Amino acid sequence: MHDMRALREQVDLLRDAMRRRGADDALLQLIDRGEDLDRDRRTLIQAVEERKAARNTNSQEVARRKKAKEPADELIASGRELGEEIARLEGELDAVEGELRAMLLVLPNVTAPGVPAGGEECNRVVREWGTPRDAAGVRPHWEVGAALGIIDLERAAKISGSGFVVYRALGARLVRALINFFIELHSREHGYEEIWPPILVNRATLTGTGQLPKFEDDVYSVTVDDLFLIPTAEVPVTNLYRDEIVDADMLPKGFVAYTPCFRREAGSAGKDTRGVLRTHEFDKVELVRYSTPEDSANQLELLTRHAETALERLGIPYRRKLLAAGDTGFSSAMTYDLEAWAPGVGAWLEVSSCSNCTDFQARRANIRFRAAKGEKPRLVHTLNGSGLAFPRTIACLLEHYQCSDGTVVVPEALRPYLGTDRLS
Repeated sequence: MHDMRALREQVDLLRDAMRRRGADDALLQLIDRGEDLDRDRRTLIQAVEERKAARNTNSQEVARRKKAKEPADELIASGRELGEEIARLEGELDAVEGELRAMLLVLPNVTAPGVPAGGEECNRVVREWGTPRDAAGVRPHWEVGAALGIIDLERAAKISGSGFVVYRALGARLVRALINFFIELHSREHGYEEIWPPILVNRATLTGTGQLPKFEDDVYSVTVDDLFLIPTAEVPVTNLYRDEIVDADMLPKGFVAYTPCFRREAGSAGKDTRGVLRTHEFDKVELVRYSTPEDSANQLELLTRHAETALERLGIPYRRKLLAAGDTGFSSAMTYDLEAWAPGVGAWLEVSSCSNCTDFQARRANIRFRAAKGEKPRLVHTLNGSGLAFPRTIACLLEHYQCSDGTVVVPEALRPYLGTDRLS
């Protein structure tokens, strides 16, 4: 969420940032409305303060007259009128501030200076690793998984509907192996604190990270309790210190968590849904970092390298892509997508999205730090990224490492966790 002062002090920057994202007229008109609301807010605050000062003066004069046994009926009536007017103005102020906050909650973050303007076509590949396997003769992962008896899409559809997966036998063990491998890598080698969070969260938690109110149609809800299934572990983990002030000595701080994730994928009609590429429930290991504002750009590079290391240990060719403003997520100021090569479908698949959300989430969730004793608390910067998401990683493993005899070689890093060197 943006500081209200941005509507007064940086409104042109705000408009330009929205245009760089490809904002439509409705979003720009929302900023215009925000300007008007901010002016109304300041006018109402001044009016309330003036009338409170007048009421205070009136009260003092009433007290003086009563002490002097002088008549004060007119002043008492005037004071009552001032009280009624203050109550009316404060009601108007509450309404204006409520509308202003609601407007700020649906306005996306300002992207960082290095982020290119434009949409998806303006994304830039900034790094590549590994040699992509030739797609000729490579079968898609759903065929390989079905032949090996490790992916069962038909029975998943029977149990739950389309967009769900049953992993069986070595497939189930592969999921468990990836959990252990990623958690061990990021906790033991990269220094993240392991977290096991709830997967049901309240409305305040989803609002803190930016999923609500704008993206409520994309999340699964338990309406009777006003709880929501998490779309990513970023949500509960980022909110661990909501409404708290952390010590500066704690920063930077990293957290790693495995969770199942749930997304309705509203509006995904027409996108590739074959195999495990787009599902309503999937597993993911998530990385979250808290940082000082001065260090968050460096922390994004560090977090992204941690996610890249997971791909390199698995031996999967990938590329790092800097997203343009129009393709950058709602809460993010700068995002790198890591795309792994899947030769069976002949495509680069996003397996991690690493973002610096600057103070956007921290302002919504009220997460602050105190740089030194006696200093005013400041907002932390929050960062997050997948380390990694499982379905597409599994798709790439099955396609990149498949052999002509129908088996799949297990990368060396996974063998201790899986207990075999080959899926057969």
